[in-house]
Amino acid sequence: MSLPRIAIDAMGGDEGLSVMVAGAALALDADPRLTFLMVGDEPRVAETMARYPALVARTQIRHAPDVVTGDEKPTQALRRARTTSMGLAIDAVKQGDAGAAVSAGNTGALMAMAKVSLRTLPGIDRPALAALVPTLGDHDLVMLDLGANTTCDARNLVQFAIMGAAYARIANGLASPRVRLLNIGSEETKGTEDLRDAAALLKDVDAALALTFDGFIEADKISRGDVDVVVTDGFSGNIALKAMEGAARFVTDLLRRSFSSSLRSKFGFLISRPATELLRNRLDPNNHNGALFVGLNGVVVKSHGSASPRGVAHAIEITARLLSENLTERIAADLADVGAEKIQMAVRSARTSQPAEATDLTNSERDA
Repeated sequence: MSLPRIAIDAMGGDEGLSVMVAGAALALDADPRLTFLMVGDEPRVAETMARYPALVARTQIRHAPDVVTGDEKPTQALRRARTTSMGLAIDAVKQGDAGAAVSAGNTGALMAMAKVSLRTLPGIDRPALAALVPTLGDHDLVMLDLGANTTCDARNLVQFAIMGAAYARIANGLASPRVRLLNIGSEETKGTEDLRDAAALLKDVDAALALTFDGFIEADKISRGDVDVVVTDGFSGNIALKAMEGAARFVTDLLRRSFSSSLRSKFGFLISRPATELLRNRLDPNNHNGALFVGLNGVVVKSHGSASPRGVAHAIEITARLLSENLTERIAADLADVGAEKIQMAVRSARTSQPAEATDLTNSERDA
């Protein structure tokens, strides 16, 4: 049985056309059910795809004369949505010509176009950017928001938690994902008022949803493997993610430098090579590529701009799984179970019932 067609922004990303087409071919090799709508400069797309006969047989091409550049402002990109490969890929989802869109292009432009074209689901105020992050546990965790919204209130955070849990159930096969809010401490009195309000509400609604709320988590514990969904605002989430990526590169670069420092070190590398290969594979961003804009009336996945063909294939595989498991419908059902009004009422109730030791302190005193 074929899955809904996946629209590919063939011109986006650092390497552009060659990597996007090669990634689609790899994904098709792994899953013959896939079909594609390749959006881009038609003559160039057809020429590149000719190297992959199996892909040609499963792909339609839609011509797009323009490309969104990496430094283009979202407002500028929106004005050219009808002529760019990114804009037309998203429009294919809106028109029902594709079930999902994948792009490695400008993140801000992709978010703006997707939100304007597809709109948010009922009960969702803002979409969020969610990604899979490696851990010491048996599976990756879902983390959101990673940059779509720099400031968020309690209601936004609760909505993110509901969407992240739905994503984790599909991506990792979990019945009741463990959800935590990113904070500067695990104590209930730590953090901003919005964080404490969101925590109080999640405690109230987790029994009605397929998730388990486990309170707050600090940034140094994210990858320990004892949480399935980490929820935060886009400002803090983006900083935390970049810090983790930088730490991973630091470790791998330090190991490489250490193993090449002397003849004895090189001999040691040969002995420990299986372990270092396992580490490299675990930390390779291509094996975790594919960030999802959750909360939209459609599936839009952002591939890293510097992803390899294998990384693009991984993003497409994630997209196919989300289509197969009906992510959008699951999120809508979970929101209906809770209800937007209940969320708003619970936020107000949480604020009026804060303990005196939390509300009578200044933020700096409480967080000390």
